[in-house]
Amino acid sequence: MKLLALRLPNAVRNSLRVRLLAGTLAWIITTIVIAGWGLGSLFHHHVARQFHAELKTHLDQLTANIVLDGAGQLSLSTPLTDPRLSKPYAGLYWQIDRIAGADYPASVGVLRSRSLWDGVLVASLDMPADGEIHQHRIAGPMGTTLGMIERMVILEEQPGSAAQKFLLMVAADTQLMTAPAERLNGTLWLALGVLALGLVTAAIFQVVIALAPLQRLHKALGAVRNGENHRLKGDFPVEIEPLVKEFNTVLAQNNEIVARARTQAGNLAHALKTPLSVLANAAHGKSGELAGLVTEVVDTATRQVDYHLMRARAAAAVRMPGAHTLLAPVVEGLVRVMRRVHADRKLEFVVQPLADSLVFRGEEQDLHEMLGNLLDNACKWARQRIELQAFPDRDKLVITLDDDGPGIAETRRNAMIHRGARLDETVPGSGLGLAIVDDLARLYGGQLELTDSPLGGLRAILTLPSTETLQNPR
Repeated sequence: MKLLALRLPNAVRNSLRVRLLAGTLAWIITTIVIAGWGLGSLFHHHVARQFHAELKTHLDQLTANIVLDGAGQLSLSTPLTDPRLSKPYAGLYWQIDRIAGADYPASVGVLRSRSLWDGVLVASLDMPADGEIHQHRIAGPMGTTLGMIERMVILEEQPGSAAQKFLLMVAADTQLMTAPAERLNGTLWLALGVLALGLVTAAIFQVVIALAPLQRLHKALGAVRNGENHRLKGDFPVEIEPLVKEFNTVLAQNNEIVARARTQAGNLAHALKTPLSVLANAAHGKSGELAGLVTEVVDTATRQVDYHLMRARAAAAVRMPGAHTLLAPVVEGLVRVMRRVHADRKLEFVVQPLADSLVFRGEEQDLHEMLGNLLDNACKWARQRIELQAFPDRDKLVITLDDDGPGIAETRRNAMIHRGARLDETVPGSGLGLAIVDDLARLYGGQLELTDSPLGGLRAILTLPSTETLQNPR
């Protein structure tokens, strides 16, 4: 059993449905086999007892009806009434032998039933004592096997005369015993097979019904994961209800932790930006090397604070289930803003129709951050045209953004995405916007890829989680 379990795939070994069904089926089959064997054996023993009881009844009748007359002739006072005894080879026989001494009879078949016709019953050498009954299996007419019982009887012709010994035998074809048992076995196993089929069907329905709440729990978890609900909802059995309550408690605590983390991040940002603003204001409008250095360092520090606070907030949001954002409203809002910001360049924005079902599985602010940086980068380098389209790909949302600008050489694309990963590289114009997009996408289990655009410039391909399982954030 253990070797069989090792050969099964993990999905089968770890399935409750398979375990329950396998255990139930094994128990049903074992019970049916034992029941069939037990009932068959009981009936066989019952038929055997009936068989020998009938033989003894005929032997008792034969014993009661034998008469020895004055001439020493043996006869029956009343013939036995069973009609099979009068029909040749009917399967039921009787015979009386005269025993002359201790060896074997001097005469065989002194009297016998008509059913024996020209055959005889051959007694065993195990001679019973007076009044005893012995049972034997012997060969019978037509190649049959007979079950026989025999009894020794001592008779006297007249009181005081020499006694004579007679061996009385009654035999019957064993088919009279085995045939009913075989017929019953066939019917019994058919009935037990139907019963087993009914039990298996009932077990399957029972397992399906018993595990149905787990399917509802799976759907409820999917609704939480997809952002449809913020807690598990539904009617569950009392055995599963504690699990549901504990899980909802964990979700509530997780939301509280995320909320506290956001509050602390906001407080930290305020605490850092206030002194940075004071330094920037102090250096503003003043000339000299020190003022320029202060302005440059404050600008760099501000960018780093914004970048790392954004990353911390996004990482907390990724771990909070239920967040989801419709793509179309975010894109429309950002395009309106970019048209106003870059109105002097008269750029053409082409947005392919976006389905209402396109959903980003994350915070709206993070989607704004990623698309805003990509659109702003495209607007800076585009000559005239910018195109945006989005489509679902299994459990992912794919957004492509094309421009007709000069593009980026293939050898520099990877460096542009990861520019800003080190503190000394995060300066204005260093590509920090693309680094922010790439980091945010990876936090959500997605990625940013830069390729050649059909418009002649750069194509940015942003892959994000959509309506299916969110990958583990790094």
